[in-house]
Amino acid sequence: MTARIIDGNALSAEIRSQLAERAAALKTQGITPCLAVILVGEDPASAVYVRNKVAACEKAGMRSLRDVYAIDVDPALVFARIAELNADPSVHGILVQLPLPKHFDSEAVLESISPEKDVDGFHAENVGALMQGNPRFIPCTPYGVMKMLESAKVPLKGAEVVIVGRSNIVGKPMAMLLLAKSCTVTICHSQSKDLAFHTRRADILVAAVGRAKMISGDMIKPGATVIDVGINRMADGPNAGKLCGDVDFESAREVAGFITPVPGGVGPMTITMLLANTLEAAERTQARGKK
Repeated sequence: MTARIIDGNALSAEIRSQLAERAAALKTQGITPCLAVILVGEDPASAVYVRNKVAACEKAGMRSLRDVYAIDVDPALVFARIAELNADPSVHGILVQLPLPKHFDSEAVLESISPEKDVDGFHAENVGALMQGNPRFIPCTPYGVMKMLESAKVPLKGAEVVIVGRSNIVGKPMAMLLLAKSCTVTICHSQSKDLAFHTRRADILVAAVGRAKMISGDMIKPGATVIDVGINRMADGPNAGKLCGDVDFESAREVAGFITPVPGGVGPMTITMLLANTLEAAERTQARGKK
């Protein structure tokens, strides 16, 4: 058996085309969807992520704002800027690129964003809505994973799902979304005993821990769907510096039924669903204006 690839690049391009059409329709009514991104510091990876998000916005016919601050900026300046963006009716989504420098209270920063503009879905109000099964915004990476499962027509009702990773960004919201689709969900983490015992019974396995190639083919149930959220760089050997996921792709693809690659899998979908959330926020603004 060789697994079928769920191509995140291809699916992302398809969805972005649809988003561009919706953005164009909004423009005819005087609304241009707008995402504001705040970056603090000069972390190279964060800078690349922000640049990619801004470029994706513009390509989809959306407006983007980018505020970049020095790493030692007074947090009060960032809070003041967020307050300005919250009050600006032409801004529909606000994103603060994580991680923030140590002198910031990251939770306080995320909570300062208006829930109606929290297109990352990290505000406590939005997390609670997701828990209740009525999300305002779905966190972008789990949202992208759900779209990938849908595109591959992976059966969800009653499926055994194992998620390796319990982060607020991926693991926990992923579990909520799959529970809402009537899956049976197990969350594993660094303290879980006999990880392979759990992963081998998964119809759907989601790896999201940030450890290069920790999931090998012998840990996967034959025919399972494997979603690799991890993005790591190989530390040594002939492939040092090369991107890889949390799953050992070569051994896993010989066992799995479906698999996502790294790069070109979940990564492109994360930015795509950020655009989707921003567009959704703009459409809600338009709907409120009609009332």
